[in-house]
Amino acid sequence: MFKKEEPQRKVTQAAELRKGDIIVLTDSFGLPEALRSQEFQVSAVNSYEYENSVDTEWVLTGINDTEIFLSLDVDDKTYLKFALKIAHEDVETLFDLDEFSMIFEEPGEAFLTRKTDSSLSQGWSDDEYQQCLFAKVGYFHRKDHRSESLSSYEGKDAGEQFEAFRLLNKNQSKGLELEVWDDGDTEVFLTLYRPTTDIVDMYPGS
Repeated sequence: MFKKEEPQRKVTQAAELRKGDIIVLTDSFGLPEALRSQEFQVSAVNSYEYENSVDTEWVLTGINDTEIFLSLDVDDKTYLKFALKIAHEDVETLFDLDEFSMIFEEPGEAFLTRKTDSSLSQGWSDDEYQQCLFAKVGYFHRKDHRSESLSSYEGKDAGEQFEAFRLLNKNQSKGLELEVWDDGDTEVFLTLYRPTTDIVDMYPGS
């Protein structure tokens, strides 16, 4: 008996990406240099659980071990949302810290003006941002909700709770997102919304 070959898995859209898969991005000048013409491997898949939805996050690792976070922004159209984590020094370079602190003040209507780019933020940031999300509670899971169930119980399997804050530029092509964790740790990300055609190739990892 001949052994039947397993059909080779194909990856045709970003939503199908799994750990180990490879994506190749376009050479468009609309992308920051860290993304342009780059190849990334999916090194992890995480889940962000909110009251009415669960979002998938793909951790992309490129050459130089650069980590970029990819999720999908699904509305009338689907966009790729790339996120770059920035450090406190980058935040200080980019924004006035008094303006920045208004993000955490109710009712959450902060308006930020960029001072100047850091070396990391070039191509990722914009001149102005308006807040559009304030302290939305979510749970972060280091697992892929598409293949593993998320435990809703307290305990070791429960997600890590955080509050989400978001600001967007005028045409909603770039954003600033913050995650404030239970221990007070705050993570800041610059985000970029791009057409799905920016991924020019995808293939399964070996």
